[in-house]
Amino acid sequence: MPITSDYHLHSSFSGDSKTPMEDMILHAIELGLKSICFTEHMDFDYPITPTTPKDYFTINTDSYLYELIKMKEKYTKQISVLFGIELGLQPHLAKENAKYIKEYDFDFVIASSHLCNREDVYLSSFYEGKSDNEAYREYFESILENIRKFTNFDVYGHLDYVVRYGRNKDNDYFYEDYSDVFEAILKLLIDKEKGIEINTGGIKKDLKELHPATKIIKRYRELGGEIITVGSDSHTCSDMCQGFDWAAEVLKECGFRYYAVFEKRVASFMPL
Repeated sequence: MPITSDYHLHSSFSGDSKTPMEDMILHAIELGLKSICFTEHMDFDYPITPTTPKDYFTINTDSYLYELIKMKEKYTKQISVLFGIELGLQPHLAKENAKYIKEYDFDFVIASSHLCNREDVYLSSFYEGKSDNEAYREYFESILENIRKFTNFDVYGHLDYVVRYGRNKDNDYFYEDYSDVFEAILKLLIDKEKGIEINTGGIKKDLKELHPATKIIKRYRELGGEIITVGSDSHTCSDMCQGFDWAAEVLKECGFRYYAVFEKRVASFMPL
């Protein structure tokens, strides 16, 4: 396997996972990984719904860090375990997110958009009264606004996450329909020296491509983008590293000969 680091993992410290951190680490060792980064969810002001009760995506970071330090020390001779966070961005939370990130010495910060204009794109209600095209464009434009408001992150995660949940998912989704907003997003990320993530979590949603679509990754590279991490977005052991061979092929197709890993918020590059 050409990729030996998984930089998007959730354990039971995230509201949507029940997998103990140690189980994830032991499975990563079995898979032969050299490093993993836990990126537990922190989404302030997440809408309360029957499936997302109050504080569902608000992590107890002190407890998380305490357990991670124990596991890091226990398995230090077998694998490198990194301290990350997946920070949910919303424009009105820029100050709160900035304060939170400064409170901890994270190795790696993923910025993500799970919400758009305070609505959960996972829910069908976000798409009511809109075509998929209209909903997707609204989501992509919200990402651009988020980057303009907040930049204390390392990569933007699953840039086209929204296509997991549209009526037709990514069947009628084409880069060209949104190239103007993607161009603005990618140029701004590159200008701010931020990276993107290739996320294989869409595989279990039966998508035709990984996140983001190959043409987005290729355009990022054409514009001079160099920082790209690889993450499975796993919430269970069985999903860890799923699709990593596919991800390596996509990266090479797009002109990459390496992928990024982070420690203490500093990127280093691993050959494919």
